Amino acid sequence: MNVLASQGQLRASFFRWALFTVPACLLVGFLAEQFGGGSNSLWFQSLIKPDIFPEPKWFGIVWTILYVMLGLSVALICAAWGARGRVAALIVFVLHFLLAQSWTLVFFGNYQMTLGLYVLGASVITAVIVIGLFWRVRQLAALLLLPYLAWLCFATLLNYEFLKLNPDADGVDQTQAVQRIEI
Repeated sequence: MNVLASQGQLRASFFRWALFTVPACLLVGFLAEQFGGGSNSLWFQSLIKPDIFPEPKWFGIVWTILYVMLGLSVALICAAWGARGRVAALIVFVLHFLLAQSWTLVFFGNYQMTLGLYVLGASVITAVIVIGLFWRVRQLAALLLLPYLAWLCFATLLNYEFLKLNPDADGVDQTQAVQRIEI
């Protein structure tokens, strides 16, 4: 017998991993939004929005779909026991995902649009690397990441447009009240 696992065993391994990876990706995305300040801040609401800025409801919908796709992609890699490059692909993915999630804190939490643009640029580059590493392990896993890469590129363009329209708001929370005491 030259087969290590049956098709049924491989599917079961994928589903077990997916039961962990999909909620994990959703949870990390949710926590990044909660700790990052989010788009409900007065600072963000006071910014001039670019013409390409979609209705805010779409962000939650799109990110939820993308996090599910990320989780399924990672589950495919996790279930690829013995595949060459599997561990490296997973490590690079985790590093990339944490970097990408840090954008929320940088942009919304610290009001740093320029630094946010650099974080997104690095996220796009590392996403391309992750896709290449995933491709070597499971091609379907890499293909599931393509919409995510497209959204990261769109987010980078949005960040650039926000910075271009609001250069004075970069790094400054202009909405906070200042208390002056005169003696």
